Amino acid sequence: MISGAISVYSAPGCSSCLRVKEFLNTRGIAFASVNVVSDSGAMDRLAGFGARSVPVIERDGAFVYAQSNADIVEFLGLDEAAEQMLSPEVLAERLDIMLRATLRYLPQVPSHLLHDRYRNFFAPHNLAHHIFRVGEAFIEADRDALDYSYELMMRGTHGAGPADDIAAYGRRVISQLDTWRVQAIPGDFTAPVTTYYGCQSRHELLERTAWHTAQHTRQMQSVLTDNGVAPDEPLRPDDLNGLPLPRNVWSEDETPAESEA
Repeated sequence: MISGAISVYSAPGCSSCLRVKEFLNTRGIAFASVNVVSDSGAMDRLAGFGARSVPVIERDGAFVYAQSNADIVEFLGLDEAAEQMLSPEVLAERLDIMLRATLRYLPQVPSHLLHDRYRNFFAPHNLAHHIFRVGEAFIEADRDALDYSYELMMRGTHGAGPADDIAAYGRRVISQLDTWRVQAIPGDFTAPVTTYYGCQSRHELLERTAWHTAQHTRQMQSVLTDNGVAPDEPLRPDDLNGLPLPRNVWSEDETPAESEA
């Protein structure tokens, strides 16, 4: 039995926000859902706790950034074993698959949808930038021994405009990943990394990068299928198996058809 009322602070389209809600729901853990976009005072309340980004689980004034299932388990005192992660080699391959899929899907997005917010989330143009930036931020942090800050991860995404060539940017990030894989794998992925949501191992941060980009790539694919466009090489189940993804693509109240990848 978990004591104390639990609140989950989240935002529409946020991959980790969706995952933490599914995590709690599947375990029958009750929580109050706080949408920081529609609740004008939510970010101020988060700041009062000491939090700067979502998702956050708050209980009795204490909080945890809900980016890591292991951190959620510890914060709530759940009796659960740690989930088995895919190997760094496989995770790097999955990351490559997602970046290349996004590069294929971006030119397929209907032009009238490209620069408008979609499902109250990023415009597809900016979503593609975000996918590439998440991959690049991991490479920079790992290669250059940087802290993995929220600002590092989000750099450039909100400001990406119609004149920015996101496809060219994506090709550069894929090239960086190719180089990083040659240099870093195989290697020791147990070393700690300072992130904005706590200390993680290199392996854990790589896993988060892989599933984070995978979830947003599912959303890019959904933009196409929602609008009658057949994706160029849709994601296969084998591209997603073993990643700690949420079941749904956009929100916890999707129909089964909407949640299929």
